[in-house]
Amino acid sequence: MQIDSKIYVAGHNGMVGSAIIKALTQKGFKNIITKTKQELDLTNQAAVAIFFEKEKPEYVFLAAAKVGGIQANNIYRADFLYQNLMIQNNVIHQAYIHQVKKMLFLGSSCIYPKHAQQPLKEQYLLTGALEETNEPYAIAKIAGIKLCENYNRQYNSNFVSVMPTNLYGFNDTYHLENAHVIPSLIRKFYEAKSNNASTVSIWGSGKVYREFLHSDDLGHACVFVMQHYNGVEFINIGTGQDISIHDLALLIKKIVGFEGNITYDSSKPDGTPKKLLNVSKINALGWKHQIDLEAGLKMVYNNYKHQIGIKKV
Repeated sequence: MQIDSKIYVAGHNGMVGSAIIKALTQKGFKNIITKTKQELDLTNQAAVAIFFEKEKPEYVFLAAAKVGGIQANNIYRADFLYQNLMIQNNVIHQAYIHQVKKMLFLGSSCIYPKHAQQPLKEQYLLTGALEETNEPYAIAKIAGIKLCENYNRQYNSNFVSVMPTNLYGFNDTYHLENAHVIPSLIRKFYEAKSNNASTVSIWGSGKVYREFLHSDDLGHACVFVMQHYNGVEFINIGTGQDISIHDLALLIKKIVGFEGNITYDSSKPDGTPKKLLNVSKINALGWKHQIDLEAGLKMVYNNYKHQIGIKKV
């Protein structure tokens, strides 16, 4: 990418898209195109075709997606499959039609088999059954990876795919039921502290392990990959370090200052037992995460408190 290249960031208002915008801006890129959902419905094939014809972006970051936590994935299964398939099919195909110089597609670590060997290497894709609760979302993302791969093979496109681990950061959603684990826990502990509650109940056993990456780190990683990687195979992005949900809860409890007890609702699903990415490929290219988990959680919690303060005014 040149400093004046025309860059389209799909999903710029989301956690990932806004982090990519931030990283691009910090590096001096200014010719950035964005469209809200109201301005451009990415599930509408005709609308996406008109957009590409008019704007003719040179580079595309495809960060737009329907996302959510375990419950949202499990309840809105058809929505997660249909909407994500439509978004990525439309954008990827128009990127090919209009000869975009390079496109980066954002996948998810949930693409890997539920019981795959740890840490997860890129070649483990499609070697076993998926986690049932988020299978529709995972299938959509796998389709996106394969679409990029096969446009490259058939048409010599330059479409790269990255698989980020579990994310947290700014512009996340804090919905108690549909949010990912970190924003959900932050809100639960904050409200419990504010209401002088004695306990906080957490989904599952607390025994499963997850890896977490701050969205700012992902934003920089995406720009790095766009500039330095042109391989056909997708590439993992993560920290290479994981933590149990129990220890994560204790860490957030400490940061928030909640002094009550934690209980676990074992009637709720845990999801995949362990999901740690092997990040040797991107590390070998020269990228490594910069934000420590505890420091990142403090940043996000302070941002959440700021948002709550604004809403109360």
